Amino acid sequence: MDGSLAPTVIRTACPHDCPSACVLEVERVSPERIGRVRGAAAYDYTAGTCCAKVARYAERVHHPDRLTRPLLRIGAKGEGRFAPISWDEALDRIAKAFRLAAARYGAEAVWPYHSGGNMGVLGRWGLDRLRHVMGYSRQKSTICVTPAEMGWRAGHGAARGADPRRVAEADLILMWGGNPVSTQVNLMTHIQRARKRRGAKLVVVDAYRSPTIEAADIGIVLRPGTDAALALALMGMALERGAADRAFLAAHTDWDAAVEAHLRRHTPEWAEGLTGVPAATIRALGELYAGTRRMFLRLGVGFTRYRNGAATMHAVSCLAALTGAWAAEGGGAFFYALEGWGLDTRLAWASDRIDPKVRVLDQSRIGAVLAGEALAGGPPVTAMLIQNANSAEVAPDSHAVRRGLAREDLFLAVHEQFLTPTAAFADVVLPATTFLEHSDLYLGLGHTALTVGPRVIEPQGEARSNHAVVRGLAARLGAEHPGFGMGEEAMLDATLRASGLGDWEAAKAAGFIPVANSIPAGEAFAGFPQPDGRFRFHADWAALGPYSAGMPELPSHWERLEEAGEATPFRLITPPARSFLNTSFTETPGSRTREGAPRLRLHPADAERLGIADGDRVRIGNARGVLTLAAMRFDGVLPGVLAVEGISPSADFPEGIGINALVGAEPVAPAGGVAFHDIAVWLRPA
Repeated sequence: MDGSLAPTVIRTACPHDCPSACVLEVERVSPERIGRVRGAAAYDYTAGTCCAKVARYAERVHHPDRLTRPLLRIGAKGEGRFAPISWDEALDRIAKAFRLAAARYGAEAVWPYHSGGNMGVLGRWGLDRLRHVMGYSRQKSTICVTPAEMGWRAGHGAARGADPRRVAEADLILMWGGNPVSTQVNLMTHIQRARKRRGAKLVVVDAYRSPTIEAADIGIVLRPGTDAALALALMGMALERGAADRAFLAAHTDWDAAVEAHLRRHTPEWAEGLTGVPAATIRALGELYAGTRRMFLRLGVGFTRYRNGAATMHAVSCLAALTGAWAAEGGGAFFYALEGWGLDTRLAWASDRIDPKVRVLDQSRIGAVLAGEALAGGPPVTAMLIQNANSAEVAPDSHAVRRGLAREDLFLAVHEQFLTPTAAFADVVLPATTFLEHSDLYLGLGHTALTVGPRVIEPQGEARSNHAVVRGLAARLGAEHPGFGMGEEAMLDATLRASGLGDWEAAKAAGFIPVANSIPAGEAFAGFPQPDGRFRFHADWAALGPYSAGMPELPSHWERLEEAGEATPFRLITPPARSFLNTSFTETPGSRTREGAPRLRLHPADAERLGIADGDRVRIGNARGVLTLAAMRFDGVLPGVLAVEGISPSADFPEGIGINALVGAEPVAPAGGVAFHDIAVWLRPA
């Protein structure tokens, strides 16, 4: 290539709903086009690696179906018929609808709604600035990690853990309920270092044979929702073999005789009956756990997406405390770094303008909210702006969500990159930029740095950023706040300066900003982020949420799962597909080719009993809905368990609706969330 035409490499960061928040290097081949994308080696967590989805990002940003102009609905809701309009008309219509809703019912009738399609400080949470200033209904963001977070907090006190890079110094890596081969490739880089340099063993526990289990030294497949039983048996074995670190327990936990007596009652034979894992296998794993001091416990969210998920997280998270792994170099535990970022959000989110009297609506219960069943008092929701969310496919109980979005008295605006099933219900659709077309900061939820995402190319067509839309609406609604007058980079610069984290230009040059929000482990360990510095084996669930009734105080397998009875004898899990991220990337050719059509994985014994061959069309269902898809014999689940990797587009199912139509929307104890993997269904040939 002629040197004058060589692409320019720009450092930026990934915005997607993944804990890696990778530092990236992107080839800019012209002011409007990108080439290759790769992970940057400059940040040692990203370590020069990024997932295949983002490596192919040119497929997404330059996709012919990208939305590039504002649209006005001209057909029925959900039909997807629109006509182009100008930005001024689009924003005027939204502002008018918000004013009318507020005039008729009060400001709480307007519900700005966002989710994790973009995880930027401005791109995701910037919509809250408009919400807080105008007094619109607030949002409880529960859809992803709330059960896991509450279970972690019950023991540790705060949603942060050991520096995940320390996994490379461990002798035993216990990966529980996560599939980083598919969902967090950077973590696998550090795990591989421990295996190569230290001979570390990778043990993976999951409810199906995931790609990470296939890459593990030891893979444990158990019945969905029974993870706590396995953890209890392992702790019982550690006590039996004298592997409990008595000095650590006395100095840094609330350990007492009641906890010890409780744990000793749980044997491998007892756990086998619940988990389906042979007692001999549990004993072998227990020997490894009890005999390895340098253990790093890396917890995912998959095993918490059950009705007992928070209690299960608490039980499993006790493993590192019992043996004192926190005090060993290369030891400790990590879930997500949800807090401790030290960001001053008064400008970006108008966090100084929150009115505690304004009601809070549960993001996960959007169907019930729009049906008037979960309003937390106050008026019906009659006007919405949705950013970063494809709720018609991602939210639970999809039929209820679609009924709500189809209400004729609901004005809906959707800001999106593609015409999703959610956007098809909108009255006004706004074209959104990708992360390459705006600037932002991202919280490294899976590590300990803010990653920095400057704009790489010009917006495609008339696409605008989330920040630009918020500013445009604020001007029309008369909203007053200093943040509404600032461009993206000015806002980010002011936020960094107010937070004592330097300035935007320095951050952009570095690509990342280290933040000391980990719990020090090894020689530096000084206690847990609890008021008294002690880990809690005794959980105070009532302090964590309103749905705590009946939760077990001590680490336990809580029998609170959707009942698989005579009518619905199978348990269905819906783990993420490798080439999709929720419903992001379901439109890109590379991901579509790699994933193909949705398939129902079932154990060969179940297939034989029901007369189902590979490729046969089958139907699964429960009281919430029915779906048709192809069957796949798969010995990586236990008998009675079904798995559908997702989330495949609704159009891939004959019923025109996706897998979350079968998922219940009841809040998970103690603070809400969704039991995405806790589904009882029937199965029969189509």
